[in-house]
Amino acid sequence: MGENIATNKKAYFDFHIEEKFEAGLVLQGSEVKALRDKRVNLKDGFIKIVRGEAFLFNVHIGVLATTHHFYAHEERGSRKLLLHKKQIDKMFKAVEKEGFTLIPLSIYLNDRNIFKIQIAIAKGKKLYDKRDDLKEKSLKRDMERAIKGF
Repeated sequence: MGENIATNKKAYFDFHIEEKFEAGLVLQGSEVKALRDKRVNLKDGFIKIVRGEAFLFNVHIGVLATTHHFYAHEERGSRKLLLHKKQIDKMFKAVEKEGFTLIPLSIYLNDRNIFKIQIAIAKGKKLYDKRDDLKEKSLKRDMERAIKGF
């Protein structure tokens, strides 16, 4: 993995991650410039499979002030994901199951300067799961502080 552009920090808190995939993104020129400037928010994003193709929805990619309005992209528009047919089939079967969804985890530049997105098959956490995670995180932090004190 190369340079990290954006991560979905709430994904690990709100979901149990089952399986991860890497996908390419179909982007316009103005979107590429905005991503290079790190003007992206993955928080509310999700992936849907429409007629055998995967699309990314509700991910905000801001428009740069230097972009001409004629060439500007839609900030929360849908963007096609480039995946193998077997991967799409696997995701579709998982989403058909109760409680599973597809979410974006991060966008990054790979070694060849191509934008990639890491997506995951995830299952939503219950409130008590989130509380357990917070307790565990707090205990871990306290233990590290105690060890550092010695």
